[in-house]
Amino acid sequence: MIGESDQRPSGSWTILDEGPAFKVKRIEVSPRSRLSYQTHEHRAEVSVVAAGTASAVIDGETVTAELGQTITIAVGQPHRIVNDQDVPLVIVEVQLGDYLGEDDIVRLEDDFGRA
Repeated sequence: MIGESDQRPSGSWTILDEGPAFKVKRIEVSPRSRLSYQTHEHRAEVSVVAAGTASAVIDGETVTAELGQTITIAVGQPHRIVNDQDVPLVIVEVQLGDYLGEDDIVRLEDDFGRA
């Protein structure tokens, strides 16, 4: 639902917009934090760095994205976003797929012990 948000151990997210096959989120990753290494069975993601610098681990390889650059994740592709900086990282993420529920996360590794 538009406006829905959640606080996570590594930061927060807010839904900005959504439709039948897309969802747009603002994701903030706290300084020196990282998201879980995960896959999605039903969605692809395209993220734009809106503030800070992101390190993205995609299929085990690390890429860096700075302000205005994008990170593209295919359906089923293992990935994680890392903020190695001392300032918050803000990304705008567009999720694309036939199912966009929060339960479409398969965590492969997690710093906070979540399954």
